[in-house]
Amino acid sequence: MDKIKWTNKDFEVFEIDGLEQRMEALSTIVRPKFQQLGELFSSYFSSKTGDEFFPHVAKHARRTINPPKDSWVAFAPYKRGYKSLPHFQIGLWNTHLFIIVAIIYEAPQKSEMATRLLKNMEYFNQLPEDFIISGDHMSQDAISLKLGREEQLENLLIRLRDVKKGEFLVGRHISREEAVNLSSEQFLQLTEETFEALLPIYNIIIGK
Repeated sequence: MDKIKWTNKDFEVFEIDGLEQRMEALSTIVRPKFQQLGELFSSYFSSKTGDEFFPHVAKHARRTINPPKDSWVAFAPYKRGYKSLPHFQIGLWNTHLFIIVAIIYEAPQKSEMATRLLKNMEYFNQLPEDFIISGDHMSQDAISLKLGREEQLENLLIRLRDVKKGEFLVGRHISREEAVNLSSEQFLQLTEETFEALLPIYNIIIGK
C-alpha cells in the first residue's frame, strides 16, 4: 500500500472556485487517498467487528451548482450505502481532517440508538480529552468533549432521539497544520487509535 501523506494541496481543493474545477481537483488529488483508506480500514472494521464492512467514497453526484465544502470516505456494514446506518468516516474540510463515528438524520432507528447512548453516557468519559462532539454533519463546527461532556452531550443525544433532523457525531478533529506535519505512519497510527477508542461507542449504538 502506498503511503498516505496529507499536504496543503489536499486542503486547498476546498478553496477552488467553481463546481467543475473543484470536483476535478477532488477526484485527482484527494479521492485516491480516500480509496486507499477505504481498502485499508474496511478490512480493519471487518476484523474488529466480525461484520463485513464496505468503504463508500463520497461522489457528490447530486451537486449541480455549489461545490462540496468537505469530502470523505465512510465505512458501514452494507455494500449499497451507509447513510441509513451508524458509520465511521475519515474526511477533510479546508480547515481540518476528521475521524469520526456518525449517526445522521437518514438513520431510521436513530431514536433507539440515542436511547442506548443516553443510558450509557459513562462510556464517553473513557474517550480521549481532545475528542469532539457535533450535532450537524454539514457544519465544520464542533464542541470539545472535555468542555461539553455533560450537559451539551446529553442535549445532543436528546435531540438525536426526539428531533427528525437530529444527528450525532463523535471523534477527533485534526487541524490542517497538524495533519500536514504528520508522517504517513503517524497519521495511520492516530487514525487507528481514534477508531479503537470509538468502537465501544459504536457497539452501544448498534446494541452489541
